[in-house]
Amino acid sequence: MYTIHPPYLIKKAYPSLIWRKNKAAKKIYLTFDDGPVPFITTWVLDVLKEEQVSATFFCVGKNVVLHPEIYTRILKENHRLGNHTYTHLNGWNSHTNNYLDDINKCAMHVKTNLFRPPYGRIKKSQINQLKVTYSIIMWDVLTGDYDKKITPEKCLHNAISNIRNGSIVVFHDSDKAKINMQFALPRFIKYAKEQGFEFDVL
Repeated sequence: MYTIHPPYLIKKAYPSLIWRKNKAAKKIYLTFDDGPVPFITTWVLDVLKEEQVSATFFCVGKNVVLHPEIYTRILKENHRLGNHTYTHLNGWNSHTNNYLDDINKCAMHVKTNLFRPPYGRIKKSQINQLKVTYSIIMWDVLTGDYDKKITPEKCLHNAISNIRNGSIVVFHDSDKAKINMQFALPRFIKYAKEQGFEFDVL
């Protein structure tokens, strides 16, 4: 179960996390989680290059190790990088020390001061340790592209009907999200541009 916009009470309970950027600027922040992986990450990069859009990629460390050439391309094309743990750990199910070790292992390969918790699940004890080093990035719009129960059209609707100034939008460059994301992403970018939004990196 997930909501497109995070509930107000959740955001209020975690004020040190970044859910949305500058509300005054007509900008949105496109982000991708879980890569890099063959085909789908390179497809995303091709779309972004064609549309002249920059994005932020929250990379899983083990995928960076497995696919260094794709990671290098993300860097060369001037996208921003974020840490998404080494093994895609769920913070709620992880001891804080083990969680931090996994993040530090990812940091050996992904140099950044941005972190996003997989599944959006993180304990306050983990936040307290991480916020010293990282800006912890959540989201304003969750497209649901990974949800096998929704159609590509619904994924697109989730994205275009919920963006606003400063929205941090989440897609996934993963095999699980591929069908929905491949349909929604180029159409979403086109729609956002038509509405006068600029794309920026975090």
